[in-house]
Amino acid sequence: MISRIWYGWTTNQNADAYEKLLKTEIFPGIVAKKIPGFRKIELGRWPDGDEVEFVTTMWFDNLDAVKAFAGARYEVAVVPPAARALLKGFNDMAEHFEVRETREA
Repeated sequence: MISRIWYGWTTNQNADAYEKLLKTEIFPGIVAKKIPGFRKIELGRWPDGDEVEFVTTMWFDNLDAVKAFAGARYEVAVVPPAARALLKGFNDMAEHFEVRETREA
């Protein structure tokens, strides 16, 4: 299993609009692609003074599935124009980790 983690920041004024865009357009669009090996996507949000930080974590079966989503240069962030318009800043690169263990309570 591979986790793909990405961070972006927006203003307090744009935070709700950005979250709505993710939930109503971007995430459903990713799921609709039915990428083999894509398992799920998670959204985190945290206020930080005059901006709001967002983190997305995507879960894939393997690196081939990540590449099916992001392309050959899979490390590069995938940020659609509508999201870029609402973001104050974001990581140009996503981080990837081999998931070694998962436990649930």
